[in-house]
Amino acid sequence: QVQFVESGGGLVQPGGSLRLSCAASGSIFSIYAMGWYRQAPGNQRELVADITSGGSINYADSVKGRFTISRDNAKNTVYLQMNSLKPDDTAVYYCHVLWTTGIGSWGQGTQVTVSS
Repeated sequence: QVQFVESGGGLVQPGGSLRLSCAASGSIFSIYAMGWYRQAPGNQRELVADITSGGSINYADSVKGRFTISRDNAKNTVYLQMNSLKPDDTAVYYCHVLWTTGIGSWGQGTQVTVSS
């Protein structure tokens, strides 16, 4: 049974910062990539950023220059440092793991609200 421990969401004012973390455990398989997706009300879930075990990184255009993804392979943990937050960043943020089997798993999600 794969388990996720997500933390770091909350309410922040525009221009503020938050740091999300997600630790995955419980699988006998290795992780190929870890990442963050988000879903705002009425919108489809979209990729925010992901990082492979080799360190290759993708960012959504909307977060480039503001968000930084990083990963601790030994701890199966991924982080998302979010700076210069905007109201449009408000969403539920989901951790995603892509195992070397090609199967993906989702965390339970953490709410990020950017509002004054």
